[in-house]
Amino acid sequence: MSTTTGRRTAAAAAPAPSKKSGQGQGGSSIDRQRRKLLVPFVGPAFIFYTVLFIVPAIGAAWISLHVWAGSGPMKFVGLDNYVRVFKDDLFLKSFGNTLLLLFVVGAAIFILAFAMTLVLRDMAGKKIVRNVIFFPHLINALVFGVLAGFIFNPGGMVNTLLKPFGVTEPPAWLAQENIFPLIMATLVATTTGYFTTILMAGVDRIPPYFYEDCALAGATAFQRLRYVILPLTWDVFGTCAVLWTISSIKIFEIIWVFGGSSGAGIPPTQSWTTAVYTYVTAFSGQSTPAYGAATASAIISLALVSVLVVLLRRAMRRDAVEF
Repeated sequence: MSTTTGRRTAAAAAPAPSKKSGQGQGGSSIDRQRRKLLVPFVGPAFIFYTVLFIVPAIGAAWISLHVWAGSGPMKFVGLDNYVRVFKDDLFLKSFGNTLLLLFVVGAAIFILAFAMTLVLRDMAGKKIVRNVIFFPHLINALVFGVLAGFIFNPGGMVNTLLKPFGVTEPPAWLAQENIFPLIMATLVATTTGYFTTILMAGVDRIPPYFYEDCALAGATAFQRLRYVILPLTWDVFGTCAVLWTISSIKIFEIIWVFGGSSGAGIPPTQSWTTAVYTYVTAFSGQSTPAYGAATASAIISLALVSVLVVLLRRAMRRDAVEF
């Protein structure tokens, strides 16, 4: 009896929730104000995103299940377009080239970009150098494709420079077996500066006292690189890896213009990527466009990007380092 009375007394003595604080079923007044702002601020952006991205994505998925020439009736075929794409040797070749751009070109870009970052870190006038190496990123890829075509064509600059050295029969740089390595080299040359700029920004944010502590501790250059620079710029590397993954899947212009400079109009199939394969399947190279198969290949590329981005984020996940 006394226990029950004590509980009632304690309950009665406990302070009641303040109505002024706004806590309860409706949450605090600040939370309610935030929810009211969701509609005017987030609503237009959500509608914009839905109309321009979600709806077209759903429409593309629906088209990939049909045989369609761009006009007229659509014939439902289910997953036949995906089976057709995966059985197409040209698509598999294009898919392999895309992976080469992703991994081989990406590795070359990041190795060179990080090496340039370390070289330029303490260089006088590095801001000027950074602006110079970033400049190629401001030029459209079509320009580089046209320039590369002029440089490597039979009467181009490279073959002209080789003549004084006794090279009377210069290599056919734009031949089908050589064109894709040239495209890879061009991408490395035109993209390294962009990622160097990002990595330099990540290295520049490291406080100077970290380097001072390394000097006092007698750390070698390799130890400073391993225990200071890499851990404190790991998140920047992760961002660059995601950016390159997305960009490499979409590379199209430079391949189309570079390959077309050989005179065939359409790039040689040895240089195709999934983006080029999708375009040719939909718009070129055949009398009846196959929008269903082209859309299926585009969705496969989208799935590849999504999976790789998730894997990269997980593989490069580390504890946040605050400084």
